[in-house]
Amino acid sequence: MKFAVLDFETTGTQASDAIIQIGLSVIDHDLRIVDTYQSLVNPGVPLPSFVSELTGISEEQLGEAPVLDEAIIGMIPLLGDAVLVGHNVAFDFGFLQRALDQTGYLPFTGRILDTIDLLRILYPSITSYQLGAVSSQFGVPHERPHQADSDALATAHVFLHCLEEARSLPLVTLQRIAELLAGDSDLGWFFQTLVEEKEMEPLQESGEFKFYRQFALKTGEWAEVPPAREIRDGNPLEDVPFGDFLEQVQNNLRAELPGYEERESQNIMFEKVQEAFGSDKHLLIEAGTGTGKSLGYLIPAIYESVKKDRKVMISTHTINLQEQLRERDVPLLNRVVPFEFRASVFKGRQHYLCMRKLEQKIDRREFTHPADDVLTAAQLLVWLTRTQSGDDEELNLGIGRGQDFWDTIASETDSCLGRACPWFRSCYYYRAKHEASMADVVVTNHSKLFSDVKADDQLLPAYERLVIDEAHHLEDVAGKHLGLHLKYFSFVHAMTRLYKDGKNGQLPALRQLLGKIGHEKKNEWNRAIDEVIPELIDAKESWDKLTELLYTLLPDRVDVSAPEAGQHTLRLTAGEYPKGWDTLSTLEDQIYVGLGEAIRRGERMAASVKEDSGDYTAEGLATDISGLFKDLSEARESLRFFMRLDDGSTVYWLEGSSQFKSKSLQMYAVPIDVSAQLQQHFFDKKKSVVLTSATLAVDKKFDYMIDQLGLREAAVQKRLLTEVLPSPFNYREQALLIVPRDFPSVKGQMADASFLAALTDSLARTAEATQGRMLVLFTSYRMLRQVYDPLKELLGASGISLIGQGVDSGSRSRLTRRFQENAKTVLLGTSSFWEGVDIPGDALTCLAIVRLPFQPPSHPLLEAKSELLKRQNLNPFMKLSVPQAVIRFKQGFGRLVRTRRDRGIVIVYDTRVIESYYGKYFLYSLPGPKMEHMALDQIVPRVAEWLEPEEKSD
Repeated sequence: MKFAVLDFETTGTQASDAIIQIGLSVIDHDLRIVDTYQSLVNPGVPLPSFVSELTGISEEQLGEAPVLDEAIIGMIPLLGDAVLVGHNVAFDFGFLQRALDQTGYLPFTGRILDTIDLLRILYPSITSYQLGAVSSQFGVPHERPHQADSDALATAHVFLHCLEEARSLPLVTLQRIAELLAGDSDLGWFFQTLVEEKEMEPLQESGEFKFYRQFALKTGEWAEVPPAREIRDGNPLEDVPFGDFLEQVQNNLRAELPGYEERESQNIMFEKVQEAFGSDKHLLIEAGTGTGKSLGYLIPAIYESVKKDRKVMISTHTINLQEQLRERDVPLLNRVVPFEFRASVFKGRQHYLCMRKLEQKIDRREFTHPADDVLTAAQLLVWLTRTQSGDDEELNLGIGRGQDFWDTIASETDSCLGRACPWFRSCYYYRAKHEASMADVVVTNHSKLFSDVKADDQLLPAYERLVIDEAHHLEDVAGKHLGLHLKYFSFVHAMTRLYKDGKNGQLPALRQLLGKIGHEKKNEWNRAIDEVIPELIDAKESWDKLTELLYTLLPDRVDVSAPEAGQHTLRLTAGEYPKGWDTLSTLEDQIYVGLGEAIRRGERMAASVKEDSGDYTAEGLATDISGLFKDLSEARESLRFFMRLDDGSTVYWLEGSSQFKSKSLQMYAVPIDVSAQLQQHFFDKKKSVVLTSATLAVDKKFDYMIDQLGLREAAVQKRLLTEVLPSPFNYREQALLIVPRDFPSVKGQMADASFLAALTDSLARTAEATQGRMLVLFTSYRMLRQVYDPLKELLGASGISLIGQGVDSGSRSRLTRRFQENAKTVLLGTSSFWEGVDIPGDALTCLAIVRLPFQPPSHPLLEAKSELLKRQNLNPFMKLSVPQAVIRFKQGFGRLVRTRRDRGIVIVYDTRVIESYYGKYFLYSLPGPKMEHMALDQIVPRVAEWLEPEEKSD
């Protein structure tokens, strides 16, 4: 068997474009790279400048190169009897067939394999499929990315890695994959060949895997995990004071991490967290970047939980931080804490795979998008041989419809068979739950905390000590979870999963299965299914009508101050009904009554099938159907609550985007003030709650957070400790903050032409001085768009590229990665870039803040909170808008200095920061950078001067 690995460089991506370089590597049956071929090709047309930049190939080189007829001659013999391999092979294959046709050769008719498909299946957790990223991850030489010979050789090495990986899989996994892919002739053939090879080998006992129901799994039964205290001899901390324990851990940290040095701020944090735990008090502690706050609370948490045998719960806002604790901080502490301890991660249920659902999907080939779904299913089969946790964060589901597939196989409360499930003892969700109940320290997230509150503390193991990291998000998450949030798809997903058409959906699947079982109640069950389906279709029609009418209520004007694109918002006031609400209420009533009937009928039928069918597959299907009816039931009650508009303590609003019209409709009903509920569920109930973040204080004081989070009573009772930690960085040396005092101001929400022109010009000139390496933070997407095109043109002249959130495609992390990888670049970002973006080192030298990050005053929640404060004779601007904006401003500022070596400039183009009476709160809340204001034309020389020592020291 021979593989020809092919790559072309071309003048563009269209069929009419021409080849400019050929690269080919040949792998023989011994799996060695035995031959390579490369040639430049004269395309006979001008070379676009972006292609020249990307590839490093010049117009002059191509002028001297052979034409296609001559260049292709050396490649043709190498393709004979070969399997064609490429990275995104469809692209190269299209160009190959056209080239063969143009030069009079017969088309290529051999087999074709794509390394992206192979990577997707065989490396389910790989973070990027981009050839450069994959090459560096595998340690494959790839010296000249985007040159065909280097790309082809790198792809050949990647292919060999894939082959080796596939051969290491257990036979049962390979058989399942081959069976899944039997319809895809070439990929199916590849795996079938591996199966036949493996079947010829002597059977090897593999203790590495557990085999169950024709699946190979990495992990055993969860009941085997003992409680944490059983893994230790007695209590290792019985007579050990905290100071002695800390000293031993810090000594071990010095030995483990050569660069480890004690930080004053971290030492204060150790003591404060320990004091809060030991004295049953709450703690608000602001710990800026570089403090090492994760260890600052983890080390006291381990001491507290092990010494006193009581669990400590840690909650983060983002999955990113949760993963960082799991991947980096906990393994480090496992190495330096002088005894064994257990820390487990416990997420929301939808993050865990349900094996029963996956088995059913694969066995019954229930694929909504067959071509895509079989690849995802194959990817999951490989993942089962690797994962201990069954947690979707380990998977790269980014290509195609992977996420849609996951939604149908994720664990759910309402579709769980519990102990009756054959997978119960190997269930990933129950494993996570069991590990949490056995652990000393449990890491969860804010969403799960509130789900636990709503489930009467049934989800998380009991705890009395809690650390809330990223605590500046707590109020927001509380509002979302204690209120309601309905989307167009809240109904539609459940409805279409029950019934899409005569062939697709759980109800038709059950009907088909019942036909095979031949049970005496079959006719009764089928009749119930036939009655439910029309009721669901009617309810969906009414829901479509209702969302279309609700969408028409939204103002035509897009909210110009919205941080994201094309958003429309409408606040609805309790007790005040918009014109035509009666028609909407009638529709809602039809949905409520019609769905109520369908839900009752459907649940009764599902319960009967579960009880009497005696068939495992039918039981599983009936359980899933019952779960979907429960989802519909919840959505139906939420819709009723929203449409009544009768709760004065709730703020109601509608949101939609002009792009997807009524399908983008979202309904919110959120408590105006959650402080009383936070007090009730956390600060009154728990012995000690530690709240930490880089941004909690305003003007070095915690009054705003104390009021918002319901800590006022704890403060009065002297049960609240507070601390703003000193920064470990020397901000006066590391950061310069500049305000151009003569910069045009913005009246209201809209920027005029003079402001935009001045901003674009200043950004371009500053970016030249800093050689790109600049992040610009906007508060509105509209302004970002207005600046993007003129700035791109100005920067292009200096060879600096521009990336714009929402203009250039890609997620926040992908845009950030592009910015870090390309030196001379400017990145424009809105809302999500103000925090959680980590760009240490030289990649970021200059941060521009276009406007102070006040929330749009028209946002329904802000409006309602302001009205409440006015009724209490308080000033909403100073009590709410300014503190919110200051915390956001501090988050933005925090993007610049991430390590002791970082050095850079922050430019604030909003002169309110020096002109207004409230501007001082913004500046005084920062951790002490050098601050200067100057005329606009002095900025570039000052920036160059500030960066000079850095340039010289380089």
